[in-house]
Amino acid sequence: MHDLLGPGRISEDKRGYSPTEDSAGNSCSVKVSSGLFDTSEKTVQFTVVLNSKDGPGTLAASDARLFSGDSAGSVTPDAAWAVLPAGCQKGVRAEVRTNEEGKDEVRAGLAVAFANGVARARSCGDRVLPVPKGLSAKGAETGPDWANLCGLPGFAPARNPEAPSGNRQQVTTGSAPIWSCTVGNGPTPDGWSKRFAITTDPRITALTVKDGKDPAGPGRARWVAGGTLVVTCQGKDVFFSLSGGYEGPALFPDNDDLVRQFLKAGGKAIGCEPIL
Repeated sequence: MHDLLGPGRISEDKRGYSPTEDSAGNSCSVKVSSGLFDTSEKTVQFTVVLNSKDGPGTLAASDARLFSGDSAGSVTPDAAWAVLPAGCQKGVRAEVRTNEEGKDEVRAGLAVAFANGVARARSCGDRVLPVPKGLSAKGAETGPDWANLCGLPGFAPARNPEAPSGNRQQVTTGSAPIWSCTVGNGPTPDGWSKRFAITTDPRITALTVKDGKDPAGPGRARWVAGGTLVVTCQGKDVFFSLSGGYEGPALFPDNDDLVRQFLKAGGKAIGCEPIL
């Protein structure tokens, strides 16, 4: 805490918090106070989150710095999160939020330490998660290559000819646990923007194919949440997510074509067996 927030008195607020519960808003806040007369206070919020309804693409951020090594997670300017170790319930992550900027490596270490603490409280996990060996570089904003969008060879969905000019794309420089790309005229998905994500670590979400009952998607893919499909690749579940562009005019008007092209190009890029 002192590495992140500086010196001072540490206090915590655990009212309503339990590391063994998956309820919404299950948070503990920690405060560092300094100064005798002009008191300065800085706060970090630790939250246990279960991803069971939304697709894992809700965690995807094209400006994220992804963990390297055996711990799965990422750091953005807003939050750092780490997934609990194998042997714990799937889809549970430990999230750290603060208004303090920078110190990405420190925030990543706090998220992993928090995830290990939650695992101990739940008596689960087959190992202690290691501190990330490093973080991937933040992806730079560039002009899109519309014939190989997001750096995926052959990914060239049909565009709306009325779309505004000046579109940009930003892609994570790492690919695990979530590769993410945002294309459009703003940092968040809207009518003229679209985010694509591929989740290669099945621990990220509790979503699974339920005995063939999930709606069929193109080829071998099946829809498991809004905007998220799951495909078995090399024996494990991989999730393909699309978000943004559902309201009003769309950058890519033919959504069926967009989904098929994303599955084909994204699947090939990660070495998946043919999906379509």
